[in-house]
Amino acid sequence: MRLLGVSGSLRRASHNRQLLRAAGMLLPPGVELVEFDGLKTIPPFDEDDEAAPGTSVQAWRRAIEGADAILFATPEYNSSIPGQLKNAIDWASRPAAHPALRNKPVAVIGASTGMFGAVWSQAELRKALAAAGARVVDRELPVASADEAFDEHGQLKDRDLMLELSGILAELLDNAELRLAA
Repeated sequence: MRLLGVSGSLRRASHNRQLLRAAGMLLPPGVELVEFDGLKTIPPFDEDDEAAPGTSVQAWRRAIEGADAILFATPEYNSSIPGQLKNAIDWASRPAAHPALRNKPVAVIGASTGMFGAVWSQAELRKALAAAGARVVDRELPVASADEAFDEHGQLKDRDLMLELSGILAELLDNAELRLAA
């Protein structure tokens, strides 16, 4: 099974990339986490370009289609979703007749250096994904004080956060298995 990991942060050393990698350490055997690294190259959504999107949009759509499920890790910018991530969701919601995200099992987690752990952006991202046709796990993982949340091996220090992340992953993978069986 292939799990696509998407960090809403463009920064290489972001806490949300670290959170995706921590999730990868919790995956059962036979599940591969593949990180999507092309968010930065996706141009702004423009309906005029929808019929012939560029190569970066095509790569994004292929990555979604090649995944059995998607795990998004988002920071919070101005109490919402980072613009580049929202833009990518807009591209994946089109064309309206065959959006790449239709019925795709997805989950959203998030980390921030603040006290709230990207709670608002996670809620906004779940809403945008549902509107794009994805099957969204209705759970969140707010990792607050992300600059202090990981140990030297990249794992979450807080046992309760690790258990919650494991539960989210289990639910996401169960949804993917159900979709594959259908």
